[in-house]
Amino acid sequence: MEEQVKFEQKDRIGYVILARPEKRNALNAAMVSGLQQALDKCEAAGEVKVVIIKAEGKVFCSGADLQDIEKMQDNTFEENLDDSEKLKALFLRIYTFPKVVIAQVQGHALAGGCGLVSVCDFAYAVPSAKMGYTEVRIGFVPAMVLVFLLRKLGEGKAKELLLTGELVAAPVAREMGLVNDVFEIDELEGRVYQVAQGLIEQNSGDSMAMTKKMIAAVQDMSLEEALDYAAMMNAKARETADCKKGIRTFLDKKKIDW
Repeated sequence: MEEQVKFEQKDRIGYVILARPEKRNALNAAMVSGLQQALDKCEAAGEVKVVIIKAEGKVFCSGADLQDIEKMQDNTFEENLDDSEKLKALFLRIYTFPKVVIAQVQGHALAGGCGLVSVCDFAYAVPSAKMGYTEVRIGFVPAMVLVFLLRKLGEGKAKELLLTGELVAAPVAREMGLVNDVFEIDELEGRVYQVAQGLIEQNSGDSMAMTKKMIAAVQDMSLEEALDYAAMMNAKARETADCKKGIRTFLDKKKIDW
């Protein structure tokens, strides 16, 4: 069987590639496992500083493989829960991944595929890409993504997308805050590469990792708890080699080599 998820490394970028175009890159158990394995490689590669998730074919990801879901309908609740836990673990890992994760969306991202985009730190799409959460239209629920989408967009916009099941074009998704920017198809690869290289060359990887960790953590804390945590992280950051290097190099009026 051909790999359903591929991994490539170039210029300190780890490329995680959905490679099931004949099935519109629909997510099945093998793809979820493959994504985790590719993330393992990104995490283990010290030189990789940014991860880009992209896809082969015309569709970025059409969501869960419904043929697989249909086969699972006779499973026990425990079996279905075990399968759901795997997708939950993938989304949580991407959201809390210690390196910046960018979605490069060259085509439609639907249901769980749009969920995959939603948990990335940044997303860039082509104008023709349609995005949305269509689960309610087939009697399913956008369960895992709901948790993250409320954080990303707020209740009003999240309800609009999740309860209507309507698809929106990438420019509208940008206005909503679902994607960061929209590029023409012939520019997408290069522009996303530029964004990644900007992060790689200008920012401390440790600082970005700590900032991601804080963003994920403080939203569930009270104001006082969040500020106590922030003060602690501020103090810890001062002790890091990156902070010492960055401040000393800046004061010496030199370019910081990250």
